[in-house]
Amino acid sequence: MLKWLVAAIIIIPTVELWGIIKMGHVIGGWPTFGLILLTGFLGAKLASSEGRKAFADVQVQLQSGKPPGHAMLNGICVLIGGLLLLLPGFFSDIIGITMLLPITRPFYRLLLFKWLEKKVRNGSFVIRRR
Repeated sequence: MLKWLVAAIIIIPTVELWGIIKMGHVIGGWPTFGLILLTGFLGAKLASSEGRKAFADVQVQLQSGKPPGHAMLNGICVLIGGLLLLLPGFFSDIIGITMLLPITRPFYRLLLFKWLEKKVRNGSFVIRRR
């Protein structure tokens, strides 16, 4: 796990910086800076509205007595997508936006579900009550 974390800490910023530099060469420095700010602000707005919808869906599921699994996974995808949009860079923004859009979110929700299912099955993810 630690080697994956170290690799991510080194590789992800390097790729993002490379993308920013390449974009700066194509459209110029100030437009690149403006685009980074624009994706951050628009992403925050989209994350806020989608987060409210996800929270409302969880509440509706709980009030109707149903388990809110699907709605919770939506909320986790929205949270991760919003966090990715806060990072400076275009690659993280692309992934973040696709996690926030209701059309593409099911793909990430399925990946998250399969990852959680694998962790629960092999016993490395346990939910405990206090």
